[in-house]
Amino acid sequence: MKRLIAFVFIAMGAFPAFAEDTTLTPADELFATADAEDLAQFIWTNRPIVVFADSPADPRYVEQVALLRARAADLLEYDVVVLLDTDPAAASPLRKKLRPRGYMMAVVDKNGDVLLRKPSPWDVREITRSIDKTPLRQQELRGAVQSEG
Repeated sequence: MKRLIAFVFIAMGAFPAFAEDTTLTPADELFATADAEDLAQFIWTNRPIVVFADSPADPRYVEQVALLRARAADLLEYDVVVLLDTDPAAASPLRKKLRPRGYMMAVVDKNGDVLLRKPSPWDVREITRSIDKTPLRQQELRGAVQSEG
């Protein structure tokens, strides 16, 4: 898992070498830096999007991460956290639970249910529309409207 987290920062350019500006961008907040070995730590607080690939060079993986980073601020509104796994040899608990074959993106709801499993990259707009259709998101939206009114 440590290799995975190190890869996230190296591949995503989150902390360029010799950078003097240390302010976090929405994309930095989106990608989990915690020990993301167990989805249970996110129940009722976040919606994990888990992106798997057999290699960090997989074009679908690269495209998906770029799509997520491009609209990170939108995903933060949905309490999304992104977990990346490009090491099938590690046999992480995430891989054991979600059982990817090569590239796969999975969206998990706050209650721990898997909402989507996709074998190809999805745009943030498609992901958020799918999340908006869930009962938990509908409840969140109703709660936000009631608290404003």
